[in-house]
Amino acid sequence: MPQKLPISTLPLAVGVGFKSQHFPAIKNDADSVDWFEIHAENYMLDGGPRKSMLLELAKDFPISCHGVGLSIGAPEPLDQDHLARLKTLMDWLQPAVFSEHLAWSTHEGVFFNDLLPLPYTKAVLDNVVAHVSQVQEVLGRQMLIENPSTYVHFAEHEMSEAEFITSLISRSGCGLLLDINNTYVSAQNQNTNAENYLRALPMKAVGEIHLGGHSVDADDDGQTLLIDSHSAQVANPVWTLYEKVIKHYGARPTLIEWDNDVPAWDVMQSEAKRAGVILNDSLKDGAKHEQRFMA
Repeated sequence: MPQKLPISTLPLAVGVGFKSQHFPAIKNDADSVDWFEIHAENYMLDGGPRKSMLLELAKDFPISCHGVGLSIGAPEPLDQDHLARLKTLMDWLQPAVFSEHLAWSTHEGVFFNDLLPLPYTKAVLDNVVAHVSQVQEVLGRQMLIENPSTYVHFAEHEMSEAEFITSLISRSGCGLLLDINNTYVSAQNQNTNAENYLRALPMKAVGEIHLGGHSVDADDDGQTLLIDSHSAQVANPVWTLYEKVIKHYGARPTLIEWDNDVPAWDVMQSEAKRAGVILNDSLKDGAKHEQRFMA
């Protein structure tokens, strides 16, 4: 059994991804936003205005710290310098949650500015479990792993993505960051059923939900291809899927992600308010929600 680690929690409310251009507006009016998420690699700093801004924000709001550079799924060992810088950030920021992606982005010392998919095999699972366990031991806290958006299906797969994630959580003690947009994008791209995928996940392990926008493209055969671009409002089918998740499994801290073509603060607030209505309706109902988790 994995070691039980301290589990920090966010409020059962809606947050948004923090962008420095919104800081003046946030100071004047943060209505409908209860917490913020940052990308860890933007704040691995000894000082300067960016760190000062984050420290001021953290005085008033819980912070979720989302990593994009650990390359959890890479076959080679984790970058120890990167991990040390991450620990320094965690120690001075003390965020409510830390999360990373189920992906890889490094190979033989080369960093690729992308989150690349994994073949779901027993050997890869062993490697990812070891990496997640190492990160949690160094940081002294549980981490959440985000389900990816996928565009290809590996012939080497030995298990489904849901089976892989379930085993990873069971063996390492990590939690799940459930990205609803990624779930929808993957299902559409690979002609699978998003709701069946969700039913196969250990939903009790979800410590945070992401909602983001996607763009529509086409593959070489002219078939529709959805891209997890984080550059638009949350699409209506994603809102529908989110509402089903919240109604069936219960409220979870929810983030509006918008990293490219970032809009004005009032647009971010509007997206957060829409999520807040769904979340608050669930909390008011007080209904018993089905919770499925491994023993």
